[in-house]
Amino acid sequence: MRDVDKALADILEIRNRIASHTAFRGYGPFTITLTGVIGLVTASLQTLFPIAGTPSLFITEWLATAAFCAVLIGIEMTGRSRRLHSGLADAMIHQAVEQFLPAAAASFFLPVLLLEFSRENVWMVPGLWQIFVSLGIFASLHNWPRSMMWVGGFYFVTGFATLLFSSQSHALSPMMMGLPFFFGQLLMGAILYLTTGGSDGED
Repeated sequence: MRDVDKALADILEIRNRIASHTAFRGYGPFTITLTGVIGLVTASLQTLFPIAGTPSLFITEWLATAAFCAVLIGIEMTGRSRRLHSGLADAMIHQAVEQFLPAAAASFFLPVLLLEFSRENVWMVPGLWQIFVSLGIFASLHNWPRSMMWVGGFYFVTGFATLLFSSQSHALSPMMMGLPFFFGQLLMGAILYLTTGGSDGED
């Protein structure tokens, strides 16, 4: 049994190594672009209804938006990966989630902590969220097209710009989150479309 277990462990290790050096094609350009539109809709609704500017509701709505977008991406990612990566699909999905998980966790826990212990600094959240997205993208670059670094750079710059502008008023501005997210996801979707040769990602 030890030999069998060792052989299975070796096979798993080989698959993980292959997966780590294979371009991940589980993200679809249409769904990525759609998440940007959803973010812009969220920002627009928050602008139309000022009550959404209260810190707790602002963060709750954006966390709900992020969770909904993550579900959409996850559903498509699973289907595309099983179709395009076949036997490597599970390893590729696990790796993709693992790479982005630290940024996602920080994006959830930091706003909650600020609301609980430092509410006066909640104005920093939109800028920090964009920086976390940037870090998640850079952490995933070795499995994405190299041109995706432009998306990471975009979110990094807009994150710091948002922090700079928001520091003047300490106000939560929905559009300071919605507009960068919309254009960032639009850019990501365009890069995915161009590098995968089409929305289906098949050659």
